[in-house]
Amino acid sequence: MKLNRKFALLLAGAVLAGALTGCGASGAPASSAASSEAAASSAVSEAASEPAAEAALPDGVYTADFDTDSSMFHANEANDGKGTLTVKDGQMTFHVSLVSKKIVNLYVGMAADAEAHEGDWLQPTTDTVTYSDGTSDEVYGFDIPVEALDEDFQLAILGSKGKWYDHTVRVANAQPAAAEAPADGTYTCDVTLEGGSGRATVESPAALTVADGRMTATIVWSSPNYDYMLVDGEKYLPTNTEGNSTFEIPVAALDTPLDVVGDTVAMSTPHEIEYTLTFTLN
Repeated sequence: MKLNRKFALLLAGAVLAGALTGCGASGAPASSAASSEAAASSAVSEAASEPAAEAALPDGVYTADFDTDSSMFHANEANDGKGTLTVKDGQMTFHVSLVSKKIVNLYVGMAADAEAHEGDWLQPTTDTVTYSDGTSDEVYGFDIPVEALDEDFQLAILGSKGKWYDHTVRVANAQPAAAEAPADGTYTCDVTLEGGSGRATVESPAALTVADGRMTATIVWSSPNYDYMLVDGEKYLPTNTEGNSTFEIPVAALDTPLDVVGDTVAMSTPHEIEYTLTFTLN
């Protein structure tokens, strides 16, 4: 009887020791899990605190090419294959006017995924485009979110017949958008001259005339020795016969460098000198 009681006590002690060991075993993984959770939480916090990737361009408005893999899906010819890229708060959005109203929705991604993501379909705007012959037309345009410039991405289109098609597109060659021409009239503008030897200057401000949306600037050099200027391959002769050489030349855009050539006869032989003019309204 005493032996059985001693055996029972030993057995109870063994069970208790096992229970304590079990508690210790379960406690170690719990501590490890807590440590892992803390590490994960710390990693998330660090990731959240890191600054977002900066856009390729500073905030502003640009023109950019819209390259596609299709002769049927492209920017309207009135816009010379280009659209408007807007960068705001680091986010890039590209607006393109298409050739008609036959494409009714766009989806950034694959056509096979479009049906399941109707909330992400891009909705059209109604744009008016004007062609080189003066005629105009209403077409659909779209605002397309752009993750990266000069890189291909998938853009599915939904035609008016209700079928989705896959296309590969690219927004490329972004350039600062030129300021629009002011209303017809006469203005003054500051002129910045770069190039040449630095000895020649032009009068600033200069007179700027706008007629039918086309801008013409009156350039007065600091020398009477310029006998012609070249702008976009066209030759322009002086408008005066006495005093410093004066020219009336076309200005394609404000706030945008314009490459010109001035031919001077001040030296023993005539020399064509390359300059850059930039016009800014006062």
